Amino acid sequence: MKQHHVRTYKSAEHLARADQLAWKIAEVATDAVAVEDDVVEMIGNRIIDNAAVAAASISRRPVASARAQALAHPFQPGATVFGLSSHRRISPEWAAWANGVAVRELDFHDTFLAADYSHPGDNIPPILAVAQHCGLDGQALIRGLATGYEIQVDLVKGICLHEHKIDHIAHLGPSAAAGISAALGLSTEVTLQAVQQALHVTTTTRQSRKGEISSWKAYAPAFAGKMAVEAVDRVMRGEGAPSPAWEGEDGFIAWLLGGPKAEYLVPLPEKGEAKRAILDTYTKEHSAEYQSQALIDLARRMGPKIGDLAQVQSIVIHTSHHTHYVIGTGANDPQKMDPNASRETLDHSIMYIFAVALEDGAWHHARSYAPERANRPGTVALWHKISTVEDAEWTRRYHSRDPKEKAFGGRVVVTLKSGQVIEDELAIADAHPLGARPFARAQYVAKFRALAEGVITPSEQDRFLGTVERLPRLKADDLLGLNFTVDPALLGTATPGIFDWRAPNAPALSVVSG
Repeated sequence: MKQHHVRTYKSAEHLARADQLAWKIAEVATDAVAVEDDVVEMIGNRIIDNAAVAAASISRRPVASARAQALAHPFQPGATVFGLSSHRRISPEWAAWANGVAVRELDFHDTFLAADYSHPGDNIPPILAVAQHCGLDGQALIRGLATGYEIQVDLVKGICLHEHKIDHIAHLGPSAAAGISAALGLSTEVTLQAVQQALHVTTTTRQSRKGEISSWKAYAPAFAGKMAVEAVDRVMRGEGAPSPAWEGEDGFIAWLLGGPKAEYLVPLPEKGEAKRAILDTYTKEHSAEYQSQALIDLARRMGPKIGDLAQVQSIVIHTSHHTHYVIGTGANDPQKMDPNASRETLDHSIMYIFAVALEDGAWHHARSYAPERANRPGTVALWHKISTVEDAEWTRRYHSRDPKEKAFGGRVVVTLKSGQVIEDELAIADAHPLGARPFARAQYVAKFRALAEGVITPSEQDRFLGTVERLPRLKADDLLGLNFTVDPALLGTATPGIFDWRAPNAPALSVVSG
């Protein structure tokens, strides 16, 4: 890997194109280096993982709404949408939109945390949609996905967005555009413009994940994927983008990140170096914010030691800056302590999550968030006894570049009414690659089958998994099989919107060419 210094340049300063971050990203995307076998295996795992969480969310309102919007944009050849027959094709940007929401709704797929945070599996819906629409094969899809993961992970390692209150999809737009460009085999010049355009239109604020968190938390990555598809399409037609997007005097770094004097160090593969960043990422065993994964496992371990939870006086979670300020009491969000808060807000409350995991000794993607569960008096009482504090050592480990040191958990101190103190700590989740029970293909398949139970028929599950097993050998038509169909009765319903609206007694809309 090569470390690239990135800073703002005044318009009067000369910044050669070859020295611009977007060009360097484009060079990585267009470097047709072979994808190694263990990376191919992990790409298959993450396709399975995305489908698993999409199955579990298929009937939820945000997913049904996004799918209804997509259905208003049929297209041939088009791409597939989770839950619908593969014969029913949708314009690729809208397929990416619908599938992106389905994948993200439960906050239950893969993650990567470094200088910033991300869910790199969000790259899969837009890259797959374009591959299906454009008739690409399995090898092209693999190249595109390896690239999307590589670019997002590298940006997340080098550039912190959340400290400037910018949502993390600002790294996803460029990575998805780079991945789409790699899959299509586009030139470095075209890829450069696509990456810059995608950054420009996917820079939004962190309010998506603050305060009263809404369903936009799931829609935001889908929006980035949709914008990436449109950005690539636009620049393929010969159009340009704001440039230089990162380094410009009025650009991303100067006004939205650290300012004109800020400098960043972004790692990228050297020419000819394999794209292996997907192997740095990790999925979730539990449907909750990633920083809660190890703490859920720790709660399951501590519950029997504590015994009667009514005897708890206080619980203090000593953890990293990020965990304390994003999902802990350091966020100063009263909504995180509110039993009537949205699922999205509870997902970002480690106080709620730790309380429920202590009581239940388990975590469930639906039952653990149910309103009646959140309003249980004993849970509310325990929940409000929990607080977080930042611990410098946990913050250091959170940001460590050494995989053996990197940690996302914390140390929990439980004080009982008797004065007895019970302490325990866990650095990484059991499912982490270095954890007690690391996920491999068998665990991804088990997660898929568990979340698909009662949603996808066993025969359809088998067909989908069989398609993934043949991923490197898939031909263009076979890519349509990286989808699943469910009974229409299980799809849920959506409230009509603009795309469904007709004035009373109005004639059907028609398209006039010319």
